[in-house]
Amino acid sequence: MTGTATASRPLARVSLKDSVKILENLRNKSVKKAKAFLNDLIGQKRDIDGKYYTGASRVILELIEEAENNADSLGLGREKLFIKEATANQAFRFMLSKSRWSHRGRKAKLCQLKVTLEER
Repeated sequence: MTGTATASRPLARVSLKDSVKILENLRNKSVKKAKAFLNDLIGQKRDIDGKYYTGASRVILELIEEAENNADSLGLGREKLFIKEATANQAFRFMLSKSRWSHRGRKAKLCQLKVTLEER
């Protein structure tokens, strides 16, 4: 019996471009390998095109762990989970407020993240 479990972050405070690069490397991998890859990015042991993307990696790692917990509650086996779908989409844009040092605001980096795990 196969099943799926999902987790999403509708307003993740990470760059869309960084998230897309990381998620491309995670699709169709087992959850164990994906978590090891993300921990290597955070620990700066492995890179993607010369960059580590530590902030986005932390958020995506938390998202995968949430999806894994959802899979547990559905009765799916942790050892058999693979990342079926991992998407990042543009969220709405707004300007962060002005400060004393920057007289113009800057655009907030927001994106929608979604991870679907499948038991194989």
